[in-house]
Amino acid sequence: MKSYLAVLGSPGAWRFLAPAFLARLPYAMLQLGILLLVQWSTGSYGAAGIAAAAAAVAQALVGPQTGRLADRYGQPRVLIPQVVLHALALGGLLALAAARVPALPLVAAAALAGASVPQVGSMVRARWAHLLGRSGRLGTAFAVESITDELTFTLAPVLLVALSTGFSPVWALLMALVMVVAGTLAFALVRKGAPEPMPVRVRSQGGVLRLRGVAVLAVAFVALGTVFGSLQVGITSSTAALGEAAAAGPVYAAFSGASFAGGILYGVVRWRIGAPARLVATLGLLSAATAALTLAGSIPLLYGGAAMAGFVIAPAVITGYTLVETLVPAEVRTEAFTWLNGSIGLGIATGAAVAGQLVDRFGATPAFLVPPVTTALAALLVLTFLRRLRPATESSSARELVTAP
Repeated sequence: MKSYLAVLGSPGAWRFLAPAFLARLPYAMLQLGILLLVQWSTGSYGAAGIAAAAAAVAQALVGPQTGRLADRYGQPRVLIPQVVLHALALGGLLALAAARVPALPLVAAAALAGASVPQVGSMVRARWAHLLGRSGRLGTAFAVESITDELTFTLAPVLLVALSTGFSPVWALLMALVMVVAGTLAFALVRKGAPEPMPVRVRSQGGVLRLRGVAVLAVAFVALGTVFGSLQVGITSSTAALGEAAAAGPVYAAFSGASFAGGILYGVVRWRIGAPARLVATLGLLSAATAALTLAGSIPLLYGGAAMAGFVIAPAVITGYTLVETLVPAEVRTEAFTWLNGSIGLGIATGAAVAGQLVDRFGATPAFLVPPVTTALAALLVLTFLRRLRPATESSSARELVTAP
């Protein structure tokens, strides 16, 4: 644990980590919260699914643009107006839902709420990279972030469902709104670790996605997102088919707990294998682990399969974030992180949608076919473009960037 204590003991780290955790809990509540809210308001699961997907897609597309602005103008100058816009969008969605308006305005408001979500997670990773540089401790710091993500995505649904059932989805998302505003403002006001603004632009028309290896990682992270989305559907439908619907939460908790453990172990190992090869290996292992779930015909086997998949997915995510930090120059670091964050969100929405269609047509088990296929294809993609995932030299990074006026 010495490596974790050394990272967490970095001067001033807790000053931004504590408010960032408060701001990130609502991030993990938003998609499910919108699903529950729109279904409560309209009575339609179809409309609720469309609204949740609209929020996820909008967040995936707009998030990297806010990351780019943060790189150019500094995190506080982006986060403060962004959280104000998010508060207005989410508040408007809550008001519309309470007024029982038709589905179309709710979908539009959900998209605005998703597009304006403050990208605090990406900015925390940018602060770690700025504080620690390309040192041996940076991988451990990214492991801390992966563990934090697991905590938020484990705690947030429990809190959300408890408030939604005890009161209503409006009150649940209203509490999320208070947390995101308070946490984001406190995080923005802490300057420790925040990178200085570096106004640059990428020469290529495609921006950061055209930089060496970034698009490959973004596609791989879409595949990782499909694991989360399809397992949520697959575990829920399988436990219901087995007559033990209440077991869905504990089975998914086994997945999250194993991911937590895998992330901790990964962060303390001194790896001799390069990050690109580790990413191929973890994606391949994840494909095999999730394929085992297709054979899980009982609750104990679901627990085992979910735990195996969870243990592998955190190392894959950590490797991807560590790798992208070595591929891009500091001037566009936050934007690159937000592309990976958005890709996971897009994968979650895609995986849930495809798995849902398979369950409706063929039953519960086919939902588990999605993650082994997507992660195997991602492993093949990374293997094909392995050379492009080798860290670029400072000179090559400089040739891809030009200082803006």
